[in-house]
Amino acid sequence: MTAWIIRAGKYGEREQWALQKGLSGGGWFEVADLTAATTKDRVRAAVETAFPTASVGRVANFTGQLWAIRHTITPGDLVVMPLKTTKKIALGICTRGYEYRADDLDPNTRHTLTVDWKTADIPRAAIKDDLLNTINGAMTVFQASKNNAEQRLRRLLDTGLDPGNNNTHPTPPATGTTTAATGLFDGGEADDVVDPPAIPTLETIRDRVRTHLVENFRGHGLTELVAGILRVEGYVCEVSPPGPDQGVDIIAGRGPLGLDSPTLIVEVKSEDGSIGSPVVRGLQGAMSQHRADQCLLVAWGGLNKQARAEIRTDRLTTRVWDADDVLDHLFEVYDRLPDELRMRIRLTRAWVLDEETG
Repeated sequence: MTAWIIRAGKYGEREQWALQKGLSGGGWFEVADLTAATTKDRVRAAVETAFPTASVGRVANFTGQLWAIRHTITPGDLVVMPLKTTKKIALGICTRGYEYRADDLDPNTRHTLTVDWKTADIPRAAIKDDLLNTINGAMTVFQASKNNAEQRLRRLLDTGLDPGNNNTHPTPPATGTTTAATGLFDGGEADDVVDPPAIPTLETIRDRVRTHLVENFRGHGLTELVAGILRVEGYVCEVSPPGPDQGVDIIAGRGPLGLDSPTLIVEVKSEDGSIGSPVVRGLQGAMSQHRADQCLLVAWGGLNKQARAEIRTDRLTTRVWDADDVLDHLFEVYDRLPDELRMRIRLTRAWVLDEETG
């Protein structure tokens, strides 16, 4: 049994289809039904028919990915779908092999696998940098084996946390190059779909910044960073010292003394795992106790299902920032942060062409 990354469109356009229908795959609408294509050579012939002017490398690349969907991925394999629409990771188990859905109105949802999606809520913050780098490989469909990927992804499915790589003999990196113009990986065997290298997309850059914050702003450091962001956004902040804080890490408000509305209390949780409803209820109680107008929960690893249900009833007074929200606010105000913080997070503005093929 193996672990497979299967993306759901360049912009995540097939994500809800996949989750709601219990399916994976899609794409390559130009290629005909592969049910009778019982060898890789027959899949290659179907690809050549669909793309008569394609280069040898492109034909090989598509052949390898479609052969994985048609033949290699089997029931019991783990399927990973990075979600572009939510920036989360969905995990499921393949329960049925290839099926061509000729009657689907959308031609991009015909080459399919059946998947029992177990979760669609794994935050990228729960996954360590080396495994994220593997997941960010430059293909739509590929096998993830480097960095002990399968074992770690199955633990992630069971516990919600990446245990890290304890393998003392890591898998050698795949050989070959990624063509910048196409985002296609040309490996030693051109139709190989195992561990392609990552390409520098916006998502991979965000992952690297996220990892830097995890490594350098754990615990109270994340509280200081959030306070720095809030100050730039116009708040006067009183930050609790390290140690027990009775559920309030930052007290903030507008005006020269920080007493003007809206007043705000903030709880910062830097753990990788999701936060439960007791933390939400505790923060809401602290908001009443401090007579604050609003509260902000910074939950680096996000919220579990019960905590999200608690938040829905207080959307006018309570906000939650997960790791990606922190990144969004950081990027928005970075140029106005104090020098001390910018020295600890050295960012350079650059334009990057999004070359992802998913």
